[in-house]
Amino acid sequence: MRRFLRPGHDPVRERLKRDLFQFNKTVEHGFPHQPSALGYSPFLRLMAIGTRSGAIKLYGAPGVEFMGLHEENNTVMQIHFIPDQCQLVTLLDDNSLHLWSLKQHSGASELREEQRFTLKGPPGSPPSATQITAVLPHSSREVLYLGTESGNIFVVELPSFRVLEDRTITSEAVLQRVPEDYCNRRSCELVEALREHPKNPDQILIGYSRGLIVLWDLQNNKATHHFLGSQQLENLYWQRDGSKFISCHYDGSYTQWPVSSDNRQPEPLENLVPYGPFPCKAISKIYWQTTKNGLPYIIFQGGMPRASYGDRHSISVVHGSQQTAFDFTSRVIDFFIIFSSEPTAEFDDPSAMVVLAEEELVVIDLKTAGWPAVHPPYLASLHCSAITCSHHVSNIPLKLWERIISAGSKQNIHYSNMPWPIDGGTNVAPDPPQRDLLLTGHEDGTVRFWDASGVCLHLLYKLSTVRVFLTDADPNDNMNTLGEDEWPPLRKVGTFDPYSDDPRLGIQKIYLCKYSGYLAVAGTAGQVLVMELNDEDAEHVVDHAEADLLQDQEGYRWKGHEKLKTRDGPVRFEAGFQPFVLVQCQPPAVVTSLALHSEWKLVAFGTSHGFGLFDHQQKRLVFVKCTLHPSDQLALEGPLSRVKSLKKSLRQSFRRIRRSRVSSRKRRGVSGNASEVQEANAKFDQDALQEMELAPVQRKIEARSAEDSFTGFVRTLYFADTFLRDSSRHCPSLWAGTNGGTVYAFCLRIPPAERRMDEPVRAEQAKEIQLMHRAPVVGILVLDGRSTPLPEPLEVAHDLSKSPDMQGSHQLLVVSEEQFKVFTLPKVSSKLKLKLTALEGCRVRKVTVANFGSCKTDDYSENDLTVLTNLGDIQIISLPFLKLQIRYPCIRKEDVSGIASCVFTKYGQGFYLISPSEFERFSLSTKWLVEPRCIVDVPEVASNNHVHKSGMENAARKSRGSGRSSGDYGEDERKSGRLMEHALLNDEKVLKEIQSTLEGGR
Repeated sequence: MRRFLRPGHDPVRERLKRDLFQFNKTVEHGFPHQPSALGYSPFLRLMAIGTRSGAIKLYGAPGVEFMGLHEENNTVMQIHFIPDQCQLVTLLDDNSLHLWSLKQHSGASELREEQRFTLKGPPGSPPSATQITAVLPHSSREVLYLGTESGNIFVVELPSFRVLEDRTITSEAVLQRVPEDYCNRRSCELVEALREHPKNPDQILIGYSRGLIVLWDLQNNKATHHFLGSQQLENLYWQRDGSKFISCHYDGSYTQWPVSSDNRQPEPLENLVPYGPFPCKAISKIYWQTTKNGLPYIIFQGGMPRASYGDRHSISVVHGSQQTAFDFTSRVIDFFIIFSSEPTAEFDDPSAMVVLAEEELVVIDLKTAGWPAVHPPYLASLHCSAITCSHHVSNIPLKLWERIISAGSKQNIHYSNMPWPIDGGTNVAPDPPQRDLLLTGHEDGTVRFWDASGVCLHLLYKLSTVRVFLTDADPNDNMNTLGEDEWPPLRKVGTFDPYSDDPRLGIQKIYLCKYSGYLAVAGTAGQVLVMELNDEDAEHVVDHAEADLLQDQEGYRWKGHEKLKTRDGPVRFEAGFQPFVLVQCQPPAVVTSLALHSEWKLVAFGTSHGFGLFDHQQKRLVFVKCTLHPSDQLALEGPLSRVKSLKKSLRQSFRRIRRSRVSSRKRRGVSGNASEVQEANAKFDQDALQEMELAPVQRKIEARSAEDSFTGFVRTLYFADTFLRDSSRHCPSLWAGTNGGTVYAFCLRIPPAERRMDEPVRAEQAKEIQLMHRAPVVGILVLDGRSTPLPEPLEVAHDLSKSPDMQGSHQLLVVSEEQFKVFTLPKVSSKLKLKLTALEGCRVRKVTVANFGSCKTDDYSENDLTVLTNLGDIQIISLPFLKLQIRYPCIRKEDVSGIASCVFTKYGQGFYLISPSEFERFSLSTKWLVEPRCIVDVPEVASNNHVHKSGMENAARKSRGSGRSSGDYGEDERKSGRLMEHALLNDEKVLKEIQSTLEGGR
């Protein structure tokens, strides 16, 4: 009966668990998926990005990040910051407006949604009457001007979003003084742009899509000037002094218009088609920036000749005789220019151009000759080539860290040295406690090293394996080189390049030893490269070795892709990790597992056919082991083969259907009256219990057939120095686990250091364990005499770990998809197990050992298993007793790619892909928590002499409506508020009126 009893509740342990474990999703690393809108506040020096899923993200100085999510999950169409405020307005594709504020709470700023509003027209009016197309937050900070598809402009009050109907600018009023022949062209169809006069806030410029532009006087509610454009309008931009403005058009032209004080009909000063005379694409946005030397910067998006360059995504910068068309690899969403925002400044003097493309953020330095790109400290384009695998290394030694940064800095010499220009807010998060690396493998054969220590995921170094192989494209070729007379003067910018020269180059497994600097990477075509770190460029021959995993067995024929061809002779490598040996698996199938032991100078690798061991010091293959079952035909076809065994998959499908029918027939019982059915059911239940010999809460797990495909697929490899032959002598060993539930153990004989190069490493199979349920083995771990996991190679030598206990008996933990099982060593007798699938119906997808420290004391920490299941749950299981400690829902079970991409860290954190370009970071530990913590202080604002309503009444109304704390106001405003409050509370009439109101309400 003991197995039916639940364990007792231990209050001490429960208290300790609260000190150890806590689940938090902390920060999203990478580039927002499907960006749709961009905004910038020169006042706060913050940038905002909106996405198609309704997310809004704010970025400032490195470490300053905020995120909000609209409840509607609609596409964010426009983002506008309120001038001189910590507020912004978003427009969604459902025509709703949302007001967001940055407010301080518990010593940090938070982004909160304050109000939402949908513009509604009179009853019976069409939706286009109120469909918002342009938004202008006025410098008075009191109102928004909303241009619509109908041509009307509505005025709404801030922050209440109350429509001020008496101030609506109708299309009829605009057309009163327009010539009749121009009116016939339906010139007021849609408001394309609204721009406030830079020197006179009582005037706004209204641009209609058919080409009409109107200068509107807000005080007198009338048009002062009409600018009769002949082309479809795209956008408007005021020059700094307000004497001229620029309009850009659908035909690829832009026009400069003067604004005179008299009422004469204005004529354009200049009309130019930059890339004419052939038909050109629309110029959708334009800037005219003045400089001290007199030559303006003219910056515009689009305008390329349609026939030859209609598919290019470009932004052109013209400054005197210099002209460059920056060519982006993905569609440009929007861009802005960072320039002098001081009201007293005479010139714009632009410093940087910030471009939000669909797949990356690009910043161009406009101050430095040649206009180089600026290396971004965040918003990295993780998916510049598709991510194929990830590997996390915690607590990197300082020397290795500096060498990696040094190698990366040599790659970044073409970047600008300009400080990051978007530097608003203050990062108040504590400094990261250690240096962490996240390595990502990519489809194009590159490995990227990311600084994952803090909130910003920053690229340190990029390694390419392409130079080892012969591919269709030569890495030395520069596809973007243009002649001096090339027109248009295109220049490729950005790092996003989703196209791979050869899919076989894809990186599948990565293993980095942080103590020795050895790195092993394995790819799609069976290639395993071992590298070491070199601080200088070098040219050398890469040694080759082949590992025939089929061992010349007859009857097997590989139907997949061929191996990659290698370069003959010496190859030149940049400073950084340089390959010195290549092991090529045959057949060239995807490498499914990889392990590196830098102390023994050994690398182990596995595929769907078997596994092997290579001595990278002697550059010699030690052994190979074929794990193929005679029925593993699918393993011989490869992931890139089009010839799949349809017959095999159909046979398996029918087999599953047949099993399910048999089991459902048993459960339905026999037909007949109710008593017969009950009797049959009772007999079935009794038989089932006797057969299972399990607790009633468990499910029976059907043993897998040895004929199931991919049973030889090697899932995990593990090196350990443990007791394998007898309990008196320990020896180096290699363990391998397969998809068919088999564990192989090999005893290794490694020569002493003085004879290491003279004598070969020898291996002999010592054990073979077959799990009865034949579930795939996803993890192997050896625990020492203190039930502590064995330390990493060289960890003890660097005094970063205690020596393992070799006196007590060791234990072997085998983790399959369905259960955890502990065996004693060296006898390999079963000691303990935890059934996961039988109890909960889920399967293990990822497992690792993590160290959890107490948040209350530095003296206590423990090692536990962190487990991710196919349902997206994370479970923490104690060692060595395999007790479930806590369970957290983390990833949606439908998000298969997110579950597959998850990687755990050594200290209870993790990363998984929430989109092709973003990692979600989470923490399971109370002690190790990396999350944004920042403050945005409101800079002092110069007094605005053009506010329409002034005085105490206006100030009091604003303070009531905005909901800001007293810390958001200037000292004078606080004093006046206190004086007014004091005067009101001492006014007898006011007090009597308040009292009567309260009694009436009662």
